[in-house]
Amino acid sequence: MPDERANPTSHSYFSQRLRLHYLDWGTESAPPMLLIHGTRDHGHNWEWVAQALRTDYHIVAPDLRGHGDSEWAVGGSYSTTEYVYDIAQLIHQTKLAPITIIAHSLGGGLALKYAGIYPENVTKLVVIEGMGGPPSWYRSTQPVHTRMRNWIESMRKLSGRIPRRYTSLEGAYHRMEEVNSHLDPERARHLTIHGANQNEDGTFSWKFDNYTRSMSPFDMPHDDATSLWENIRCPILMISGSEGFGRRVGHDDVLKPFKDARHVVIDDAGHWVHHDQLDEFVKVTRAFLAE
Repeated sequence: MPDERANPTSHSYFSQRLRLHYLDWGTESAPPMLLIHGTRDHGHNWEWVAQALRTDYHIVAPDLRGHGDSEWAVGGSYSTTEYVYDIAQLIHQTKLAPITIIAHSLGGGLALKYAGIYPENVTKLVVIEGMGGPPSWYRSTQPVHTRMRNWIESMRKLSGRIPRRYTSLEGAYHRMEEVNSHLDPERARHLTIHGANQNEDGTFSWKFDNYTRSMSPFDMPHDDATSLWENIRCPILMISGSEGFGRRVGHDDVLKPFKDARHVVIDDAGHWVHHDQLDEFVKVTRAFLAE
């Protein structure tokens, strides 16, 4: 388990009238570092990375809207642009810039977009399996009426989706183990404790909003995202797990838009590289940050 002597403090900030939560590991005299989690995850996902780096950096880790201890969006809107706005507000309100960012999955995509919008605010960027899918995902050939109909249908289905309830925290813990077979029991239990709430009837459910599963039919087009990537000035380290998601980085010229980017694959790791091979991840990241 993480070092109890270094537990983070909890804080809130406001973005688009939502009360959003973030963790702060202190060391305010050190250079700032932002850790951004992925879809249906939470800020406590970074406990072990924060413990390894907290003496060298002032570490802050938000719960994205609809995740962890942050409020759910009224109306269920979770587009990339709104997530990026939340990150921009956190950095602006806490005066953290210029900042180093480490981000995972969805968080990696958000960090890359933020760094392209505010290149002067980001000194270095580490992205773990965060490039997203192939360009075809974002270049829909469907007519607008079809896209809208599909989105409306998906939202209707989500509105009727009942959050899964577990009779005990132990049941949620076993589900966590099923999702990531690389997780050791202590990490899985820690992530479950911070990722679930107890319901009024005594059962347990995950904290994230089910509406976070929906993709906006009019989110940022791939060509616009590429334009932002071309505007990034800082060095970027892309990290993939050898057993991670099918398409991340390292092929199809996905590094081409970046001025200064490199790619590392860490063996025996899935999508959550920073959990599956923590020591190797920290070693590679430290070396990159020290350059």
